[in-house]
Amino acid sequence: MTTAQIAGWAHSRFGKSEAPDTEALMAEVALPALEHAGLEASDVDGIFVGCMNNGFSKQDFLGALPGIAAADLAAVPAVRLENACATGSAALYAALDFIAAGRGKVALVVGVEKMTALPTAEVGDILLGASYRKEEADVSGGFAGLFGRIAQSYFQKYGDQSEALAMIAAKNHANGAANPYAHMQKAFTVEQCNTVSDRNPYVAQPLRRTDCSLISDGAAALVVVHPDVAAGLARGIGFRATTHTNDVLALSRRDPIAFDGPRRAWAGSLAAAGMTLGDLDFVETHDCFTIAELIEYEAMGLAEPGRGAEVIREGVSAKGGRLPVNLSGGLKSKGHPIGATGVSMHVMAAMQLAGEAPEGMQAEGVSVAGVFNMGGAAVANYCSILERVK
Repeated sequence: MTTAQIAGWAHSRFGKSEAPDTEALMAEVALPALEHAGLEASDVDGIFVGCMNNGFSKQDFLGALPGIAAADLAAVPAVRLENACATGSAALYAALDFIAAGRGKVALVVGVEKMTALPTAEVGDILLGASYRKEEADVSGGFAGLFGRIAQSYFQKYGDQSEALAMIAAKNHANGAANPYAHMQKAFTVEQCNTVSDRNPYVAQPLRRTDCSLISDGAAALVVVHPDVAAGLARGIGFRATTHTNDVLALSRRDPIAFDGPRRAWAGSLAAAGMTLGDLDFVETHDCFTIAELIEYEAMGLAEPGRGAEVIREGVSAKGGRLPVNLSGGLKSKGHPIGATGVSMHVMAAMQLAGEAPEGMQAEGVSVAGVFNMGGAAVANYCSILERVK
């Protein structure tokens, strides 16, 4: 088991926030996370900020902002990390390494992004910074266009899976309707998600609007502590395993539908935890686009390549299924403020394991979870196996 444990958390509502900037969003979660853990700002040994930015804000040097957002944190050593859509997990893993190395016993992890202040086209261009611009900058539809190409390749090899993608979207929206932190708390039918219309147009064929995650503002924070500290606190969510893998940035230099990096991340964490997929009670996975969740079913081992649609059709990943996926609503419903996403996913898993998820969202009898967060098109891949320690 990785040394550190999650002792507390805080999570803003995702969506179009009235908070004017990342500083204000950080203030919504930094001290509340410490309060939830039962700790003070003076207990914190290190701060790890996850924020992609890349032009969302002219204010950079984001590791220093928690000390502005909460003056009691101003003297705590702090650093900012970035790893595309896996930025939040990069910050969390750095905090875990910090504690494992003996450099401190209490770390505050803050993931944040303010995205909605800019025009959609500008947001799309900023997000393309997580692609290989030398080859992919002119892709129509921005990052949705990249995953549209991935979906096209998958369909060409395995047949049209549009209905399966609509089923994934409907599942995640149904789950997100019970999540008060979610950007979109509204359920949609499979028929609505599978029908191309003025309200659900193609964004990047074959992906429709309902196949794409939302442009969101938001922040999430975790307090991770050494077991010596956790022993005196109210809760402890431990890490049975953490694995970080990478793949080639350029899609032209690998099989874009193999998701080899995610596959290695899942295999590494399950092996390190001494577990199989059947030992997990639920999974939070990175559904930036519905095609990503479909292929991730295969990467995690729920289905053989090309047979991911069977997972959603047979109800395996539904709430109440054999392995529920994205009880939070996932990025599809909850939203995807880039730097906050990886932290948010771990918060959502931790609150389920602690029995502290909101009413209607809490699953029964859960004790072990998998979290998978990826940066770019399956380039930076983080897989955590979490379990309730107390």
